[in-house]
Amino acid sequence: MNQHTEAIWKEFHKKLKQFIILKVRSKDDADDILQEVFIRIHNKIDTLKDNQKLESWIYQITRNVIFDYYRSKKQVIELPESLAEDDSSEDEAAKRISPSLIKMIDELPYIYKEALLLTEYSGMAQKQFAESLGLSLSGAKSRVQRARQQLKQMLLECCHFELDRYGNILDYKEKNKCCKKSN
Repeated sequence: MNQHTEAIWKEFHKKLKQFIILKVRSKDDADDILQEVFIRIHNKIDTLKDNQKLESWIYQITRNVIFDYYRSKKQVIELPESLAEDDSSEDEAAKRISPSLIKMIDELPYIYKEALLLTEYSGMAQKQFAESLGLSLSGAKSRVQRARQQLKQMLLECCHFELDRYGNILDYKEKNKCCKKSN
């Protein structure tokens, strides 16, 4: 650890550990995350252009590491074989558009990408999401809703969807080259 990183450690490690524990609720995981935060700080300290923004820069790194932690904890649920045999057009359309959807999520502004990935894909409750970011529950719900709306808009600009009466995707046709349709 260089002197600059050591000074940052002395000033921030206790506050960061408390911040992380509030987000992950496990002291062991918090220790691992804190270690990863300081590795990233050490490796990226040269990229900090304005020392006045040091604290916000450190907390952004911390939020990113927490985000990575939740993404890595995504549970894999095995589906029953009978379900895998059901190749309805709804499932097939969703499978075909999936790579484009992932790409679109990645293109969302960070706060909306984070909201979708943590709540929709990592299974974090919106209440826990709100607490982890220091937002009100209604603020967190609004953020998730705005993320869904932006993603929906991106999808509608990309493709025309054929839906069943329940709103499930039956098929889609490309409006432009942003949706990958493979048969």
